[in-house]
Amino acid sequence: MGKVPKVMIVGAGLGGLMLAILLERMDDVEYEIFERSPTLKPYGAGMIIAVFEQLGLLDEITRVSFPRKSMDIYKEDLTLISSMLQGELKENIGYDSLLFSRPHLHRLLLSKVPPEKIKYGKKVLSVGQSEYGVLLRCSDKSVHEGDILVGADGAYSAVRQSMYERLLKEKKLPKIDTQSLNVGYTCMVGTTTPQDPEVYNALKDDFSHFAVVIADDKPHSWTIITVPGNRIAWGVVIQMSPEEKDAAFRNSEWGPESLGATIVQVEHHKVPYGGTLGDLINATPRELISKVYLEEKLFETWNHNRICLIGDACHKMLPSAGQGAINAMQDAVVLANCIYEMKSGSHDDIKTALKDYKKQRYAHAKQQVENSNAAGKILYGQNWFEKFMRKAVLAWLPKSFEKSNLTKAGSYRPQASFIPQAPVRGTVPVLPQKPSKRYQEELKRHQQEMKEGVKEEEGVKEEEGVKEEKVE
Repeated sequence: MGKVPKVMIVGAGLGGLMLAILLERMDDVEYEIFERSPTLKPYGAGMIIAVFEQLGLLDEITRVSFPRKSMDIYKEDLTLISSMLQGELKENIGYDSLLFSRPHLHRLLLSKVPPEKIKYGKKVLSVGQSEYGVLLRCSDKSVHEGDILVGADGAYSAVRQSMYERLLKEKKLPKIDTQSLNVGYTCMVGTTTPQDPEVYNALKDDFSHFAVVIADDKPHSWTIITVPGNRIAWGVVIQMSPEEKDAAFRNSEWGPESLGATIVQVEHHKVPYGGTLGDLINATPRELISKVYLEEKLFETWNHNRICLIGDACHKMLPSAGQGAINAMQDAVVLANCIYEMKSGSHDDIKTALKDYKKQRYAHAKQQVENSNAAGKILYGQNWFEKFMRKAVLAWLPKSFEKSNLTKAGSYRPQASFIPQAPVRGTVPVLPQKPSKRYQEELKRHQQEMKEGVKEEEGVKEEEGVKEEKVE
């Protein structure tokens, strides 16, 4: 590639860490992660991921996860409304839907990145770029230089804001990207410490129990997931009124701020596996409970010259079984493939690579955002139309339709194009992705070198045999 390009990743969330792990597999790319927090606290609750097999992480994830057989949806009095079967998908897709504590996944990915590659306490103030490189200015007065800048820093991305400000001045920013995110819900999440299986019998099973409870005539829904280690991941979603939306404080930090009022609203709600939400909240370290506002937005502008965005920085969705995190990691995979395909580290080749990343991902991300937001409204919505949608989907649509949609979603799973592919499992074909010409050429070259090496070795042996005959 000539000059080794340097990639600067802002944000050490799941998307940023996944990109780092992929770049670690490339010999001709340098990278660093810049994280605004002084240390990383793995906030979050349960989520789902389809496959990490290609990266050799599937066994490690399996050890800290349970397969999910269904998602059970209840009324507030714990009357079962519907069970959405998930365990049956393995035959079609080839993998179980795995459920685990999100902090477990975060710690696993973090362990695969060399510690010296992550710079903590780096709050981004501004970014700048030219045809020669990109600059990152931080609040500690440090300035960092690189060739590519990736904003993996969430819905309130400082990288996006800085990039958009420049594009707005140049009158190159689409109007849709100037509009605020649509804040619709507030969410509080956490994972308990180990609990007694005699108190919560669901913890005795070797699969994950996944329940969603929807309150009657209240803007509350709560999700309960049993995960390995006798822990229970939980989340509470509260739909906001128009007045609350207008007054919402846009808080981009995952932290324990302003929890008290929310806890009082929901602590009395019952949990399908015993006890109340208050019991689970009290069993969760307060510093590991987070409260955030949930937004939905698909940005049109993902890249500009040497800068690009991944994850929530360019597509933010309502919570739907960890789909936002999955989207961020899929972004990372496709972006890594495009970086690998660069012919050089030149300005033009970088621009081409980042444009190709958006071209490959945008349509899929748009579909995923729409699907996730629809699912979120069905599970959490409380206005009359959302209630009607919930009844139509859960009570009237056939299971075959549900299974078909889930299988279709599972058929899209991009892999890194520059390492050996995971085998195709299941009966449903995987959606094709853009192949790597560079990898195929390198593979052919390696195979040719192997053949020449074998011939050379055979020639040496033959020559040694002739010499031995002459000696005799």
